[in-house]
Amino acid sequence: MPYIIKERRPDLTHSGIPLNVGELNFCITRRIVQYIDFKGLSYQTINDVIGVLECAKQELYDRKAREYENGKIVENGDVY
Repeated sequence: MPYIIKERRPDLTHSGIPLNVGELNFCITRRIVQYIDFKGLSYQTINDVIGVLECAKQELYDRKAREYENGKIVENGDVY
């Protein structure tokens, strides 16, 4: 868990925009902890959360990273 400046925590807890990756990690982790507290700590809940994180990661790659990389291939040439 990233240890961010205490003064930023209230803003981030109430819809503030993260200013760096530590704050982004904090926001995501806070939401996950809230969900686990609501659903109850169990193997199923942990498995569900990890599944959501994996799908979100893949979706980000498919929608943003791949587009960026394709542009760089056109700009700089392909490796293969």
